[in-house]
Amino acid sequence: MRAQAEELASFFGAATVGITFDQGVVIGAEKRVLWGYTIVSKAGKKVFPITENIIVGSAGVSGDYQMLSSYLVAEANLFKLENRRPITAKAAAQLLSNILFSRKMLPFLTQTLIGGLDDDGPHLYSLDLAGSLIEEQYSAVGTATSLVLGVLEANYREKLSAEEAVELAVKSIRSATRRDAMSGDGIDLLIVGPKGVEVRQFPLVEQ
Repeated sequence: MRAQAEELASFFGAATVGITFDQGVVIGAEKRVLWGYTIVSKAGKKVFPITENIIVGSAGVSGDYQMLSSYLVAEANLFKLENRRPITAKAAAQLLSNILFSRKMLPFLTQTLIGGLDDDGPHLYSLDLAGSLIEEQYSAVGTATSLVLGVLEANYREKLSAEEAVELAVKSIRSATRRDAMSGDGIDLLIVGPKGVEVRQFPLVEQ
């Protein structure tokens, strides 16, 4: 059982972080993609825009989280066509939770952060591979979770500005990748706010 647990853990190599700020949410991740303990890509995508107000970040098997992200995009577009309004981050998170729970006996090998800006403010949710849904002010998934959370807990405060949240996300990922061999090779960030989704990229080493 221990060997199986270690093998499963090897698929979740990532430092993926989510942070709420006063007018939105930041989700960021490094770019290293693994198969077991082998690096298969140094330019992988682990963060995805779903709508103009919802973003997702993941750790796990890349095929699984890419498929789930594509499925969420399709369901969000269908919801907007049928209801003539965009889906909320809360509803999208619950939809993803239902999908993951329905596959709990043969799960998608993913840990997921989903965040967005609704009419009542920013929201960030974390989900495990069985669909457990928890709302957070900040969170992390992947093998570097404990390293990321150490930085976040020491530096997070309510009502951060967008730039402060971005700086904290980058700082936490850079710190984690110095200790976690399964994470590395650059940083992708998505910022969702009143003007929509913004994409930013950062090197792992501060210039």
